[in-house]
Amino acid sequence: MKRIIGYILLLLCSLTTLHAQQPLAPPGGQRDQFGNLIDPATQPDSLDTSTDVQSLPPKLYMWHLDETLGERTILPADTATLNFQNTNLVDGMDGRYNILGNLGAARLSRYFFDRDDADYYSLFLQPLSEFVVRPGRWNFTNSNIPYTGVSYYKAGDKLNGEERFKTYFSVNVNKQLAFGFNIDYLYGRGQYANQSTSHFNGGVFGSYIGERYQVQAIYNNYTLKMNENGGIADDAYITNPESMAEGKKEYEASNIPVRMEQTANRNKNFYVHLTHRYRLGFTREVKPDSLTNMNLDSIDTVEEFVPVTSFIHTFHIERSRHSFNSNREQAGMYENTYLTDTIANGQYGVSRDSTITFRVKNVLGVALLEGFNKYAKAGLTAYISHQYSRFDLMNPDSVSIDRYTEQEVFVGAELAKRQGRVFHYAVNGEVGVLDKALGQFKVNANLDLNFKLWKDTVNLTARGFIRNTLPTFYLRHYHSNHFFWDNDDFTKEFRTRVEGELNIDRWRTHLHFGVENIKNYTFLNQKGVPEQYGGNIQVMSATLKQDFKLGILHLDNEVSWQQSSNKTVLPLPQISLYSNLYLLTKLAKKVLTVQLGADVRYFTSYYAPAYTPAIQQFHLQSEDDLVKIGNYPIVNVYANLHLKRARFFVMYSHVNQGMGSRNYFMAPHYPINPRMLKLGIAVNFFD
Repeated sequence: MKRIIGYILLLLCSLTTLHAQQPLAPPGGQRDQFGNLIDPATQPDSLDTSTDVQSLPPKLYMWHLDETLGERTILPADTATLNFQNTNLVDGMDGRYNILGNLGAARLSRYFFDRDDADYYSLFLQPLSEFVVRPGRWNFTNSNIPYTGVSYYKAGDKLNGEERFKTYFSVNVNKQLAFGFNIDYLYGRGQYANQSTSHFNGGVFGSYIGERYQVQAIYNNYTLKMNENGGIADDAYITNPESMAEGKKEYEASNIPVRMEQTANRNKNFYVHLTHRYRLGFTREVKPDSLTNMNLDSIDTVEEFVPVTSFIHTFHIERSRHSFNSNREQAGMYENTYLTDTIANGQYGVSRDSTITFRVKNVLGVALLEGFNKYAKAGLTAYISHQYSRFDLMNPDSVSIDRYTEQEVFVGAELAKRQGRVFHYAVNGEVGVLDKALGQFKVNANLDLNFKLWKDTVNLTARGFIRNTLPTFYLRHYHSNHFFWDNDDFTKEFRTRVEGELNIDRWRTHLHFGVENIKNYTFLNQKGVPEQYGGNIQVMSATLKQDFKLGILHLDNEVSWQQSSNKTVLPLPQISLYSNLYLLTKLAKKVLTVQLGADVRYFTSYYAPAYTPAIQQFHLQSEDDLVKIGNYPIVNVYANLHLKRARFFVMYSHVNQGMGSRNYFMAPHYPINPRMLKLGIAVNFFD
């Protein structure tokens, strides 16, 4: 591990000696006469200055992509000062996830409206959302000088600790062309037996943002390894250790018996995502004062390119391989065996499950762009998409494979207004016209309104969708040693959702409300097998985030309420909360930011989904093994410091271990880690 990190750091040091050829201004500081963000790459070359890059302060901006049409959403660089200590927690920044305990293990959000809706084509990647970055969440960067971000996280010791090393590098060749790479390595040895994890992600990316032609591309490769222990053998080792055989008051986590050994899940995935467009338009002469932040008083007019129409192409290719291997399966561990005898070699059974998915997707679109004249108040896009998918499953004869192929063709359109400061909206709809897409449709809409209220700006956001879609392939078909199903009779899920948000920054208030109705909800039942509920299920949720400040004393709070109309099929905790009390001040001539505090995570008890390693999924608890988790606060204390371009933290997690009910389970039979000292550092380089 140390040698690998050493080589990577040496590579980074050599890369950061590169220099950009031309300066850029981030769009966050430059707007046109309409108040819209200006891409530096689209400004006329005649306006460039000859300022030496070395004398410029570092400036950069990042963006996310819409995975279908490639629209860009500008976002700030990842240099957050507050709560850096929470960035590597598996249960999320504010504790929203049920987890198995170890870094890099599977997780499931307790917040229904936050459950990941990214395009995880392989069902087995979805529980690993902490580590797997889909194209729509990838950070593209444009900067005036090379940018490197490096972070290192460590907890525990060499026997049972966890580590994570991340680096991100981006450099501009010129003001239009940028490229870079990302490395993310995670190793969790595990506080409990047989649960170590080892994940590696390496990716490269590039972008060219010109006036007429724009392209952005990503290549990502993941190798995800997880040893599985099936949870601890008896919850009493945690909740009531005095009742166990040795009569100890407390057990070391590594000494607690677990349910599985020599069992592991492996996932290998790569994808290439490319989106590009060519824009047709015209040039017009404008006065210099219509282009802000440009001192051109000596010039009467300059030429400006005005795009009118875009031709869009998005390409995605992806391959995923999932395998489950177990060498020590005791008799009676599983209800069914389809491929290999339960007991082999006279003592233990074995499983060698595997499946491969492959897909290619193309989207072609044409857009009439917003804002090319005063009557073009919105942009209109029409597109067609085609997706070819192939799935290889195991066959009961254990020799051949069962191959499934599916094709989906959708036609769609989008009407969107993204320019301006007050009101924005986007409405997107598509309908299936071929093969598995027939009868499927999706309509998504979102809008936001920003207006002044006294001395503050109020933001109102509304989102919603209507969807009639087939359950994912692996909920319809899966073949393995102990789980085998072909659900050709599954019907389409019909879902409608409405969400609203209110944000008032001056009051430090954020309010979210959502309601969803689901018909033919598809879920994994008590046996870990997919099932459909033919009736309707309603879910309602309300979340209030309210922060308080008194001098250097801060109290940040979030409380969420959820209600499911069918708690048996869709169990959710009724109340969840996160609270963070801290002191925030600046020291050493105000160059050192110090945050000292403690936070707490809590949710009311409920019958949370259980986890089965053989399918690497969460599902409803078995009726003969029902347990409630929750009603247990988890407290962390920390010190978080920010000095110029460096961030540091020290955290002592789960300081309240052993207090109260001791019921510190975040998934049935999976206790969270005991008290642990955690350290982290992140440094940004601009040179």
